[in-house]
Amino acid sequence: MKTLYLIRHAKSSWDDIKLADFDRPLNQRGYKNAPFMGMILKEKGICPDLILSSPAKRAITTAEMIAQIIGYSLENIICEEKIYEANPYSLFQLIKNQENKYSEIILVGHNPSLTVLANEVSKEINIDNIPTTGIFTICWQTDKWQDIKLGEAKFLFFEYPKKYKNWH
Repeated sequence: MKTLYLIRHAKSSWDDIKLADFDRPLNQRGYKNAPFMGMILKEKGICPDLILSSPAKRAITTAEMIAQIIGYSLENIICEEKIYEANPYSLFQLIKNQENKYSEIILVGHNPSLTVLANEVSKEINIDNIPTTGIFTICWQTDKWQDIKLGEAKFLFFEYPKKYKNWH
């Protein structure tokens, strides 16, 4: 079985309008929500074999904060340039090209591509939006990433901070 966790980066700051989009940091809510969602993954016993992240500051910071909570080595996070500004189909190809030794992969990226990809990989559920720090999780009944197909993933769960009423 191959499991994929699509995670949208935590809420970013727009305080400095001169900053390039790529360099925007997290805002206060982002710094609060990323560790919280890491705890949700930890409570579910999730620690992936691989974390792939967009190199954009808000995404890699989110990936690192979640990794620390779930016990994933920060040195093993792979910054993948292709994730930043990728379309959903190039993200899907990136996943298909991963080594089969990885059973569980977290991909930390950006909207709208993540939401479109989530709706394309599984036809069991249709979502309007993966909110910041949202985690959309699916799996395929296969041993090879190369064999995964759009529309054939089994939906596992969709978590996001506002789902927890006392948190945000």
